[in-house]
Amino acid sequence: MKKNEQKLTHISELGEFGLIDHLTKHITIQNLSTIKGVGDDAAVFQYENDRLSLISCDMLIEGVHFNPTYTPLKHLGYKAAIVNFSDIYAMNGTPHQIVVGLAISAKYTLEAIEELYSGIILACKQYGVDFVGGDTTSTPSGMQISVTIVGSANKEDVVYRNGAKENDLICVSGNLGAAYAGLLILQREEQTFLANPQHQPDIQAFEYVLERQLKPEAGKKIIETLKEKGVKPTSMIDISDGLASELLHICKQSAKGCKIFEDKIPIDLQTYDVAEEFSIVPLTFALNGGEDYELLFTVDIEQYEVVKNIPGITIIGHITSEDIGKYIISEQGQAIEIKAQGWDALKKRNDTIR
Repeated sequence: MKKNEQKLTHISELGEFGLIDHLTKHITIQNLSTIKGVGDDAAVFQYENDRLSLISCDMLIEGVHFNPTYTPLKHLGYKAAIVNFSDIYAMNGTPHQIVVGLAISAKYTLEAIEELYSGIILACKQYGVDFVGGDTTSTPSGMQISVTIVGSANKEDVVYRNGAKENDLICVSGNLGAAYAGLLILQREEQTFLANPQHQPDIQAFEYVLERQLKPEAGKKIIETLKEKGVKPTSMIDISDGLASELLHICKQSAKGCKIFEDKIPIDLQTYDVAEEFSIVPLTFALNGGEDYELLFTVDIEQYEVVKNIPGITIIGHITSEDIGKYIISEQGQAIEIKAQGWDALKKRNDTIR
């Protein structure tokens, strides 16, 4: 290296979250209306009343987040909207409007884009969200979808990632790992087809996990149920990158540790079947699979009797002091340190598409 020559840093050395931390560490808030900026599922604003505005955005890139070979465009449109709705529910808010940016290459026909938009419109109808505009442009190859979501919540209702307290219960909605199981099935079928174009896929036994991958749902019902029961989480995040990654986000921002228990983590039987077929430990799907879009949240231990009886919610552990660390307790009683090994779009990986 020549004298005074600057050593360049490859983005893969930082990964997605490291890059975000690096680029945003010097950002300062300049407006009183900005309540929360970078670092949560959505930004938070307040203007003239006690109702807070929530805004978030998400991108889906062909070849990175989806493969058009096995992703129906209507499903893709639905999913593009849902993953954004999920961010607002993770703030204990209500989504109201979306704006969609779309870049498409010449390979896509009008009919194909109509299919995509029909999925977006269906998701909006199902969740009571208005599709209010956007932008379209061209790209040399593939497709890129960018969705910006606007929502709101009462000031006293908003839940952040940084509110977890010692002894809080750690809860998840639904079951985990199914979306990744569905992805593995789709990737396997694609490889089989490429090797033998006469192959007819046999995927009826995997309908549930395929739906979880291709047509996920957001946590609207869980948020509504918690409010009906008078339960306000102390912290919350949606599970887009795997349970381990999201739990570490909460612990980092709350300056706490945690203990979760392997035998408490909800995994569907079909996910177990797929894990067995691929000779993968099912727990790996739940911890590192991602794209489940379930809600991970903490609640005060005093609400145990209420939460334990809510259908669709599982208590998987509790929050500890930071010095205790972050561990999962195996079925054999062994304490294993939790590490984030889920999806990171900017890390070097052996995976193909997520």
